[in-house]
Amino acid sequence: MMSVVEETLRNLAPRLRALRQRGGATLANLSLASGIPVSTLSRLEKGHRQPTLQQVLALAEAHAVSVDELLGGPSTGDARVHLRPVVRNGKTLIPLTRRPGGIQAYKLILPGEGSPAVPELTTHDGYEWLYVLNGELRLILGEQEMLLKPGEAAEFDTRAPHWFGAAGTQPAEILALLGRQGERTHMRATATIKISPVRDPDR
Repeated sequence: MMSVVEETLRNLAPRLRALRQRGGATLANLSLASGIPVSTLSRLEKGHRQPTLQQVLALAEAHAVSVDELLGGPSTGDARVHLRPVVRNGKTLIPLTRRPGGIQAYKLILPGEGSPAVPELTTHDGYEWLYVLNGELRLILGEQEMLLKPGEAAEFDTRAPHWFGAAGTQPAEILALLGRQGERTHMRATATIKISPVRDPDR
């Protein structure tokens, strides 16, 4: 019997093509909106390649849909939250919002398998806010590299080349908010990055 993940991945290519055609966008238009090369988008739509988690997030933002809708999650008419984790390359993505457009919330569990010495940086439109729940997060933004510990948060413009993953061999568990271009989670002090501990208000 085919697993939920296998079925989702099998149906993803035609869904990506249908979403783009429904919006009347060309591959070139979608490439500009998502920051993903045209050649990669073409392979994704033909089923010759599976998207990374960052590409899933970028495509959902470009199409103004939730990750659940992009991946073909089941609809629900009640108030209960039906979480549908997506696992790819050992990384687990759990969408926490279902509404299309606006700021999207996710829980990410990043495997602690040791991050590459020189990771491949990516770019896409929007702003991202990361909050570390457990473990330690390695964040690279342009020429900056930093280590975030539990209780620390970072916000940055995703048009800047960036990468993040678990630091060391222990998994990292984080909350992520991703907004389209022009949307921010809160006022920021700088235009590049802001890192701050989230303090207990009772202390």
